[in-house]
Amino acid sequence: MIASTAASSKRKPVSALVHRVVRKVQVLSGYDPRNWLRIRQIEAFTAFLNADDRRLRPVLEISPGWNKQWQALCADYHAVDYPDFDICIDRLPAAFDTVIADQVLEHVSDPVAAVRNIHAMLKPDGWAMIATPFLFRVHARPHDYTRWTEAGLRQLLVKGGFAESDIHASSWGNKACAKAHIGGSVRSYGLWRDLSNDEEYPMMVWAFARKRAA
Repeated sequence: MIASTAASSKRKPVSALVHRVVRKVQVLSGYDPRNWLRIRQIEAFTAFLNADDRRLRPVLEISPGWNKQWQALCADYHAVDYPDFDICIDRLPAAFDTVIADQVLEHVSDPVAAVRNIHAMLKPDGWAMIATPFLFRVHARPHDYTRWTEAGLRQLLVKGGFAESDIHASSWGNKACAKAHIGGSVRSYGLWRDLSNDEEYPMMVWAFARKRAA
């Protein structure tokens, strides 16, 4: 048992070193480790937060989980996590300029109620940033309920209290990305994968929705 533990402890540093070397080679060769299906959505979110200094004003993210991307970008960042905070039934008393639900709504049992609560936590003229996958495997965390097209996500936001004219929906995907994800895990962008968009194969759908001032 002691010998086995010692051998295991020796393997860990070697494994970490190999991982660092592999990552360095990947970077030098142009390998991109970002999630292929999310690249365009992340670019859109980043540009939106940078516009009009939105990233400097109060931002709330719903259930960010392990993802720290928006926390790193936003100066006045707040987050709530399930199960302590259930977006289907809970609201904070504070209001925010931006509320982010990134890869969240597919996991909630009542998405209309979730959007209503997001709408309620926005200041007048504040924005909701919503992203959710469409052509993607079931990934229960702890549940996986729903998928939306651009039109479907827009309609969900209308039901949740946003005016249709204040909703800007987009999507990205193509056959190559869809094929890479069928039966497999999330794939990295890797070496120059196809980023062309085919509207018939949306992998990721997102929207920006403004809460109209009274």
